[in-house]
Amino acid sequence: MTVVTFTAIPEVDLADWSADPVEFAHRVRQICHEVGFFQLVGHGVDADFIERHIRHQQRFFALPEATKATIDKALSPHFRGWERVGAELTGGLPDLREQLDLSTEHPVRGLQLDPPYLRLDGPNQWLADDVLPGFRAHMAAYFQRLAAVADTLLAVFSVGLGLEPDHLRSVFGERPLSFVKLIDYPPTPPDGAGVNPHHDAGFLTLLLQHDAGGLQVCNPDGEWVDVAPRQDAFVVNIGEMLQEMTGNYFVATTHRVIADEARQSSAWFHGPDLTTRLDPLPLDASFSDAVAASARHASAGFMARRSEIESGVDGIESSEGAGVYGQQLWNYYCRSYPSNVARHHPDARS
Repeated sequence: MTVVTFTAIPEVDLADWSADPVEFAHRVRQICHEVGFFQLVGHGVDADFIERHIRHQQRFFALPEATKATIDKALSPHFRGWERVGAELTGGLPDLREQLDLSTEHPVRGLQLDPPYLRLDGPNQWLADDVLPGFRAHMAAYFQRLAAVADTLLAVFSVGLGLEPDHLRSVFGERPLSFVKLIDYPPTPPDGAGVNPHHDAGFLTLLLQHDAGGLQVCNPDGEWVDVAPRQDAFVVNIGEMLQEMTGNYFVATTHRVIADEARQSSAWFHGPDLTTRLDPLPLDASFSDAVAASARHASAGFMARRSEIESGVDGIESSEGAGVYGQQLWNYYCRSYPSNVARHHPDARS
């Protein structure tokens, strides 16, 4: 079987998309197949906006813990808000990072619905504007700009996969639900991790590394490849939804964070309507042939459900996809925040 490895994360300039869309899309497709990660420049989000974002995030995390605790994620049945270091679990282990989670805001569908993932639509928790001036308005602009970049990448992926440019965007439905994690990492102690080895759950991720490194990507040889921090670039990686829909042709590559120094980052997870099905895309047979020819792709797994982790399955060795985007998110919350699930959804399956 074919084995293709990598020792660095490639750079992609989104400005090339308008110059030669087909050639550009094919190059990005190959990167998503072989690496699953790239540094995106030429994305159109200006440097001044990035600088403002970094300052807004720094101001949030500099607030007293008692102030941030007024929007503790434990208070939200929709899993939105602030959390202390160690509150999130990945692969059953605590992540050593402080976070603020915000999502696209939609009206609540209901908190007793089944399947339980329909309960995830709802409001964010916000601090008052006199406590954190301009933050909420800035994050609204951040959501708009990052969604536009991600939608352009969906068109690139569609063309690279031999589909119409709007194919992937068309499956997003009426109420797309993306979310962002604003993250503050203390230096990682020995034998710990800022975030433990994992795959991302959504379609694709846009990560801004603010000021320090620490992100590492696992190559097919089992080696950890450092991703250099660049304020002019978003790190793009494939999530498990695209892995599932492409029959493992696109790969959700394992990654982690080991922070030698304090660092901050912002991660945008692009996602569709909770009811979006993860059915196979109508791809040419050459794509499944490429998967069959690669042991890495043919055996690629998914993040385990909470029940699988408790039974001894490794955190990234589940063979079963979620089938629906909402179920994908629900599985994530159940394995990462079991106490929140028990508190707000005691009737729901975990």
